[in-house]
Amino acid sequence: MQKEVFITDSNCITPLGFDVVSNMEALSKGRSGIQLHKNSRMLNQSFYSAIVNSVALKAAFAKISTKSDFTKLEKMLLLALSPLVAKHKITPRTAFILSTTKGNISALENQKNPIEAAHLSALAKKVSLFFGFTTQPIVVSNACVSGILAIAVAKRMIQSGAYDDAFIVAGDELSAFVLSGFNSFQAMSELPCKPYDKDRNGVTLGEATAAVYMTSDTKAVKSGAIKVIGDGAINDANHISGPSRTGEGLLRSIESAFREANIDSTKIDYISAHGTATLFNDEMEAIAFNRLGLQNVPMNSLKGYYGHTLGTSGLLETVIAIACATQNQLIPSKGYKKSGVSQPINIIEKNQETEIRYFLKTASGFGGCNTAVLFEKVN
Repeated sequence: MQKEVFITDSNCITPLGFDVVSNMEALSKGRSGIQLHKNSRMLNQSFYSAIVNSVALKAAFAKISTKSDFTKLEKMLLLALSPLVAKHKITPRTAFILSTTKGNISALENQKNPIEAAHLSALAKKVSLFFGFTTQPIVVSNACVSGILAIAVAKRMIQSGAYDDAFIVAGDELSAFVLSGFNSFQAMSELPCKPYDKDRNGVTLGEATAAVYMTSDTKAVKSGAIKVIGDGAINDANHISGPSRTGEGLLRSIESAFREANIDSTKIDYISAHGTATLFNDEMEAIAFNRLGLQNVPMNSLKGYYGHTLGTSGLLETVIAIACATQNQLIPSKGYKKSGVSQPINIIEKNQETEIRYFLKTASGFGGCNTAVLFEKVN
């Protein structure tokens, strides 16, 4: 029998707050971190995005370190992970996983920096050394599924006996590189994004960090903890940036997660979907969920609050989903008014209280990658 693996602690740093409590309070009130920005250093036109306030970040970071040789992203990563490390002991059998899409890509904007400053391995090592991890840092970087895929990777490594527990931190920041790339695709919405809505026309980008602690120690598990019960990651190899029109990769990822969890799809109480608000992504998800008989399950996208935070999105949205399950609360999908997809889906339109025991988190990304993870709340 495989080990059971649990998430017992989590945290996040976003434009809506520097902990889970403040984020949930903001979400329940319908607040969004997306604002109109005019920053010619990043993009030579006005753009909507969700950006963490640098002044507030500096003040918060000063409480855990007086050093100044950290980038904005590094400060966000360290701040997200700090309260978890303070509560859980690091041992020689503790894994450290960094999940990111671009990492310190903004370091390349300064020509004085060596190219090594942008290496993902260098970022992972710097965070690892700050907290004193003794195991080799592990980097998970697979486009926009990186955050949720890191949970699946950690679960499997713990179940294999390679580690007893794991700390995962995910982070991506907005930069000229990221903004110009999505702008060149003509994929950025002119207004705050509207996942699954008939008037959606593209993504809104954002930045954030999130962290979770995972363990197989059942003695550390209390009521309300979250068990990771199944996962799947399938690449449909459809296109360098466009998703499969039939949702095949996402469908197979979800099927794989259900097989491992050994539960029926009718037990799912909530789906935290990817929902980027692009025409093809949202349509593909609606098709996949219908093919699996999940169209009636309450579902939302958090992109209307945080924007698309790239590799962070899967872990950040899992952290929020965990809080929703713990509080038995469903958060509406901001920006949604009328369905803009061809298949019926049950988009959450208002705050609701309901019992959440089983929930599903999905993500899809460039290159055809898809990941799905199933969770169960421990009673």
